[in-house]
Amino acid sequence: MTERLPRTIGLFSAVAIIVGTTIGSGIFRVPARVAGLVGEPGVVLLAWVIGGALALFGALTVAELAAASPRSGGLFAYIDEAFGPMPAFLFGWSQLSVIRASALGSIATIFAEYLGYFTKFTPQEVRYAAAATILVVALINYLGVKYASRVMGVATIAKYAGMVGLVVLAFSVGDGNWSNFSHSGSATTTTFSLSMVASALVSIMWAYDGWADLSYIGGEIKNPGRNFPVALIAGTILIIAIYLLLNAAYIYLVPISEMAGQPLIAATAASRIPILGGAGAGIVSAIVMISCFGTLNGSMLTNPRIFFAMADRGLFFKGVARVSPKFQTPSVAIWLAAFLGCAYVMFNDFQQLADRFVLGIWPFYILAILGVFVMRKKYPNLERPYRTIGYPVVPIVFLLAATGMVINALVTDPINTGVTFVILGAGIPLYYLTLGRKRA
Repeated sequence: MTERLPRTIGLFSAVAIIVGTTIGSGIFRVPARVAGLVGEPGVVLLAWVIGGALALFGALTVAELAAASPRSGGLFAYIDEAFGPMPAFLFGWSQLSVIRASALGSIATIFAEYLGYFTKFTPQEVRYAAAATILVVALINYLGVKYASRVMGVATIAKYAGMVGLVVLAFSVGDGNWSNFSHSGSATTTTFSLSMVASALVSIMWAYDGWADLSYIGGEIKNPGRNFPVALIAGTILIIAIYLLLNAAYIYLVPISEMAGQPLIAATAASRIPILGGAGAGIVSAIVMISCFGTLNGSMLTNPRIFFAMADRGLFFKGVARVSPKFQTPSVAIWLAAFLGCAYVMFNDFQQLADRFVLGIWPFYILAILGVFVMRKKYPNLERPYRTIGYPVVPIVFLLAATGMVINALVTDPINTGVTFVILGAGIPLYYLTLGRKRA
């Protein structure tokens, strides 16, 4: 299939998109939940290391698919190529019905809540502000990829610098205690630790999600054979580094036992840096807003390409594949994503949305990674500018860990996991009723 979107995104912008899309609201909300589930500082950090390794292994593997087949639609296109239209349709259905809209809505809500620190909002005004933010980000992306990628670059630099600054201040002048890293005595067995880490990983992988998002705009990356793997790997390593440093700073300033009751942990930590005075909470609120805005922008840049790719392959309404003749962007897909995101703003239970997002998308991550094995066998002579480092061990470890995480979620949270899978499964009859006969 001929790509209809121009290649305008360079290496720096590609790295910025990964970092900017991934580092959003999660690192400012998830650590408190992880602390409550695990209860041990060492195990908390270990859980974040495991999550980072899982994301890195996924990025190392997806990079092979991306470099060999750099097309718009990313995972959708890879699943379609490896397994056929029905699994690909289910992936697109999951994005449309649950995953992307809930992500946009939850991140925009957190942006609006922190904006409320400066301008007090009622709960209803928070929803309006969140919806308005989604529309602003959609407009930026509608006007052109160059504008969106520039916004992403600026937001990523500001966000990363702010978080690094928080870490430096925490350890240099913060009112912390190194004894916070010592064993608390709450973890008594290996089974306890493994079970809690597995449960915590569902939330942690929300914070790490974004490592595959660059693949959705594969048709717009310059020199994809080189830039794709470099950007995926470099971006993921940067994210792991800042997440570990931030979690260490949180633990240094706020004991694990207290952290569990502080959902806005970054603001709590900043309040214990005397040099910031009373401005600490405001500074952190600004950093969180920049972070969320950058993530929203990155999501709006990458996610509509899924709907665009589906429509372009005859798996969705044809009009969604329309490209703006003036701005050369998938205009209908962008505004569709914005509309759905605004609708999901009404459901502002962050944790439920975050868990549903992870449980909705990870079965398809598993399918995409399996696709590497399928594609090597199906197309042995396909030019592959990059081959997965550590193949086949790296993708196998990813598959085992990801499958274990999903199974653990089914066992420990069967209701929410079951609801998510029922919604995804509804796409099967929909496919056969509306599209299956056309492609038979």
